[in-house]
Amino acid sequence: MNKEKVNERIFLSSPHMSEEGYEKEFVEKAFETNWVAPIGENIDEFEKELAFEVGAEAAVALSSGTASIHLALKAAGVGEGDIVFCPSLTFSATANPIIYQNAVPVFIDSDEQTWNISPEALEEGFRKYPEVKAVLVVHLYGLSADMDEIMAICRRHEAVVIEDAAESLGTYYKGKHSGTFGDYGVFSFNGNKIITTSGGGMLVSDNPERIEKVRFWSTQSRDPARHYQHSELGFNYRMSNVLAGIGRGQLKVLNQRVKKKKYIFDFYKNELGDLEGVGFMPENEWTEPNFWLSSMTLTGRVKPTEIIGALEAENIEARPLWKPMHRQPFFESYDFIGGRVADKLFETGVCLPSDTKMTDEDLGRVVMIIKGLWKI
Repeated sequence: MNKEKVNERIFLSSPHMSEEGYEKEFVEKAFETNWVAPIGENIDEFEKELAFEVGAEAAVALSSGTASIHLALKAAGVGEGDIVFCPSLTFSATANPIIYQNAVPVFIDSDEQTWNISPEALEEGFRKYPEVKAVLVVHLYGLSADMDEIMAICRRHEAVVIEDAAESLGTYYKGKHSGTFGDYGVFSFNGNKIITTSGGGMLVSDNPERIEKVRFWSTQSRDPARHYQHSELGFNYRMSNVLAGIGRGQLKVLNQRVKKKKYIFDFYKNELGDLEGVGFMPENEWTEPNFWLSSMTLTGRVKPTEIIGALEAENIEARPLWKPMHRQPFFESYDFIGGRVADKLFETGVCLPSDTKMTDEDLGRVVMIIKGLWKI
């Protein structure tokens, strides 16, 4: 192993600009034309290109995935006192916008087959709360939820479906892109995502009229008047033309990034899969994940904290799986439906370094450190 690389930092998932320099070309054009505000060709084209990529009719580029979830809830008519189902095993950005709308989150357990929202627990939730307004479905770590069953349940109960596909751009379920099954789909371009604009998000839908309404809200709800007039509450949620240029360039290498993420996952599974007590994130024949973060579970003597600690000591980033929302101090007073699947995944899971800039040498370094824990 190259001695110079021994202490080099390995990140969980960091920004990866294209070697071809696509992003620079679009950003430079924004500067040359002086279109650096939240308006311009890059935004217009990024929205069209992303919508085309995933197969949605319309898209609006916003400041973050969180802003996209917020305005999706607003577009769905979610308001004060409305109940919204949300998977418990997710990042808080999925749940926070429910509170922004003064609605009430009810957290739903995961299922072991997908690590995502459990259809069985979802049905149980509807029996307890038949008046649910909307359901948030997350595609965790790039793994698709079981959308056929989930959509059938939600349609029976006439609930609006919002897909949080922040982690799953490039993931397919039965040949169709995640984020395009529900009424609204949300993507994130945060710095750690499979492609990035440094910060930003996109809301997609097959309802262009609602997307136009979101675009209106996201630009401070300015009415079409000569003076500044506002008849509705507005938000400063629009993406800038500069960041949209980065996104256009990144979109050109999405397939490369997905291919590398899968390579990383297969590398770990081949090298570590036979270790005692080690399991990996589920693979199902009906889905093609983007493997955003390669994650494994540990049910033997070696614990997740030991792996995280051993890697941290060698300047390598790893993390636990998301701590369930129903165990978070802010959300613990809200109802939770289900058993202990989300809890078990949090207690046994670890996210391994999945940076698309990693070399085989980097991957070998991670694997060597982890294997060493089974020799102690």
